[in-house]
Amino acid sequence: MKVVIIGANGKVGRLISQKMKASKEFQPTAFIRNEDQKAYFENLGIPVLIDSLENSEEHLSKVIEGFDAVVFSAGSGGSTGYDKTIEIDLYGAVKIIEASKKNHVKRFVMVGAAFSDVPEYWKQPGMKPYYIAKHLADKELIRSGLDYTVLRPVRLTDDEQAGKVKMTSNPFTLNEEIPREAVAETVLAVLDAPRVSQRIIEMSEGELSIQEALSQLE
Repeated sequence: MKVVIIGANGKVGRLISQKMKASKEFQPTAFIRNEDQKAYFENLGIPVLIDSLENSEEHLSKVIEGFDAVVFSAGSGGSTGYDKTIEIDLYGAVKIIEASKKNHVKRFVMVGAAFSDVPEYWKQPGMKPYYIAKHLADKELIRSGLDYTVLRPVRLTDDEQAGKVKMTSNPFTLNEEIPREAVAETVLAVLDAPRVSQRIIEMSEGELSIQEALSQLE
């Protein structure tokens, strides 16, 4: 499966890239913003596309042509303003979704955020624009007609082991944290898993392996 990873230079994106490169099932390509990010992926033997989510939908459609699947793990980052949150996390995602439709992409996995459908949870200082962007981007994907899975992790940690996880449709039952390793491994696990097609999965650390958690989803 040929997969383009949008936001490959982020912490989760790098882990996804590494794991796909080590897998025999996937041929990853890293979609990155800057030339100075290129060497990391070249050292892994991963092809790169240097481009920007701020470019037009028509342009992005040509950039991602020929891929079987899209993983969207991009974000503007915590150091940018609200305008970039809207530009990247929302409008960038929408443009990639539309580009994927035009290219008849077979599978789309979105890395979102837990509680994106719970407005009363968005009251944390400075977080409301982020949650609104994630909420609307997910809604656009859901109604796109693409074969999608949305993964919504809670607060991410840098633990080096994926550990055990919890997956649910009810974010209020989640624990507070999850390792980025677990999110990256789950991306690979759901890319070719028909059982989780057209699903939103809220996830945290828990008591089951990734495969056990996926198999027990309601």
